[in-house]
Parts: sequence; C-alpha cells; structure tokens
Amino acid sequence: MSGPLEGVRVVELGVWVAGPGAGGILADWGADVVKVEPPEGDPCRTFLNVLGGDLPSNPVFELDNRGKRAIALDLSSERGLALAHRLVAEADVFLTNLRPAALERIGLGPDQVHGRHPGLVYAIITGYGLEGPDAERGAYDVAAFWSRAGIAEALRAPGGPLPFQRGGMGDHSAAMTGAAMISAALVEHARTGRGQVVSTSLLRQGCYTIGFDLNVMLMWGRSLNVGVRETMYSPVVNNYTAGDGRPFWIVGLEGDRHWPALARAVGRPEWLTDERFATGTCRAINARELVGLLDEIFATRPLDEWAEAFEAEPELFWSRVNSIEDVIADEQFLAAKSVVDVPDELSSMPMLATPADFDGEPPRPRFRAPHVGEHTRAILAELQVPADEIEALVASGVAVTGPAGGA
Repeated sequence: MSGPLEGVRVVELGVWVAGPGAGGILADWGADVVKVEPPEGDPCRTFLNVLGGDLPSNPVFELDNRGKRAIALDLSSERGLALAHRLVAEADVFLTNLRPAALERIGLGPDQVHGRHPGLVYAIITGYGLEGPDAERGAYDVAAFWSRAGIAEALRAPGGPLPFQRGGMGDHSAAMTGAAMISAALVEHARTGRGQVVSTSLLRQGCYTIGFDLNVMLMWGRSLNVGVRETMYSPVVNNYTAGDGRPFWIVGLEGDRHWPALARAVGRPEWLTDERFATGTCRAINARELVGLLDEIFATRPLDEWAEAFEAEPELFWSRVNSIEDVIADEQFLAAKSVVDVPDELSSMPMLATPADFDGEPPRPRFRAPHVGEHTRAILAELQVPADEIEALVASGVAVTGPAGGA
C-alpha cells in the first residue's frame, strides 16, 4: 500500500485511543508505524472483554491499530528500554500519549529525546497540556475533553442530567489533530531539516470543539444560552418528529433565506405575512407558539412524505436523525466512501475509513491490527540484533513475540 506518508517511520508508544488513534491515521496514510507495547499489550485490547468476550475480533482496537507492526518490550528492563531507544533513534516521528513524568523516568521525555535527536518530530498528546498544575494529571477524554473543557455542561438541558459522551469522541478528535500536527512538522522537516516537539491535549481539543461558546466568553464576556427545543430562538433551526415517530432536524441557519421554504413545505405560505412570524425577531418572540404549530403539522405525515416535500424546496436544508443502525444502512454513508475493506489472513473485514481521501479515494489499510509482539522478531532484526540475541531476549521475557494470527 502506498500513501502520502510512504517512507515515513513512526514509533508509537501509546495506550488506549488518542495516541494510537493518531498512529492509526498515519498508518492509513502510508507511514510505517511500529507500535511498542508492554508484554501484556496495550490495555485497549481489553475492550474485547467489554464488548462481549469470546468474539472473533476487537472492533475498537482494530480501528486505531490496523496497518501497524507491533513489538512487545519490557521497558522496566535495561535491555528492553535500550531497544526502545534504538527504535526511536531510527525513526522520523516518535508518537506518544504517556504522561510526561513517566516518559522522563525512562529517558523518553520531550527535551531528552529532542536533545539527542534534533531532527526528530516528537509528538505528544496529553490530557491537560505540558505545563500547569494539572500537567501530570491522568485523564481520559470523558474527563479532560468532555467534562473539563465545558462540553458536557454546555449540552445539559436546564435542570436536566449531564449527558454522556460516546466512547473515544474526544480521543478521535485529538487523534486527527495529532496526525495533522505531525504532518505539518514533517513538511517543516523536509524544508529545513529541523525536528520539533509538537503537542496537543484533550483539554485544548475540547475547548476548540466548543470554541463558539468560549470565544464569545473571551471576547464579549457573555455565555450562550443552552437551546431548549420548545423555545428555540430560531424555530427554523430545530428538531422535530414526524408522524411515524422518526426525528429530523431543520437547519435553516439563515432565517430570512430558509423560512419561506419551510413555510411553503408545511403548506402555510400565509405565515410569510403573518405578523407573528414574518421576521426573525417575530419568530423568536413567538417561538413557543410556532414550534407548537410545527409539531402539530409534522405529526400528520410520516417522514418519507415530509422528505418529498422538503426536497421540493431547494432552500430548505434538513437532515434525518440517524441511529447507528440507520447510519450503516444510509446510502450516502456508503457513497461517501466511509467503509474500507481491511485485509486479514482469510479475506478482509469491513471497517470505518479514516476521514480523509487522497486522489478521491480513502487510503487502503495494509492489514488488520497486529497481535501482541507479532512483529517483534522482524523489528529486532531490522535493528541488526543478532538472531541468537533475539532468542535470548525472548527467553528472558525482555521481548515478547506472538506468531502471525496468534493471540
């Protein structure tokens, strides 16, 4: 498989999702990503148990680790750590999401590595950043991205419970930033030969995700109100439910442009001159009444019939609200090339594509995710470790091997 990052060697020392997710994107884009794991493996492999235990594959782990090669080393041993340092020395990129203090203890902190290898791109994804009182605080994305950055509270309906995020939402968002910052640093390296430390955090990613709210607060000192559908300031940007119980969203962000199309679609052209609804201000003042009237109208027909009415109005923007099952069955999901076939020993597995195409096509992953230590022997051989020494490392437990197709 080729790709825009073909020929780039990435050494990944990461766990769970954010760091491995960035490495998975780089692998999709053609980089040779070597995943360094402890002898027991990345804890993300345990998601198999969470998903049901005795299953043939681990979809969560596969998404972020397909196409990589894996070496398992005991970094608590002097020899295992020395081998990890040799891997980093021969890489173009070192990618990690371990906490800075842990990296410093094993000589792989940002300043330590960059001091020895000034041409290396050192990429680190943290919970809260590299500086400040919480720089060493442990964090999953539900903590730093969802909770600390303000997203959960901003999405809470007044008086209601806090919403739960889905798994990996912040991690995958940070992973995309990680892949982008590494790519930008590689462009800089190609131009100047200079390496650098690039970093992002789940907190910063969360803050950027909710950037409308935070920048309004920074610049104007004001908070944005949480929308409640029954009293939305603009009823033309709201969710409704059709007569068959299927929800949908009207997305008329430009009220004066989209309102006439909506009024015609629901068979109420007289609303365009009705003093209650004629302007955006009037619609805001009378939002509860207008939302109630629209609820009554939309309840009279199933969504497929409303879809026909909506499609007859080019200036009416809307979307179905899909369940996960609906997404998989959505014709546009497939037309948008959202699925790739990932080869394995027997044939291939359908998986979600990473969200960037090159020459109009999503990258084709090389192979399924590696098993623990699957490529240990081959990678050590590339480091010119003699065969008898490799066997001694395996026998002592410093290096762990797993045969292709093994556990």
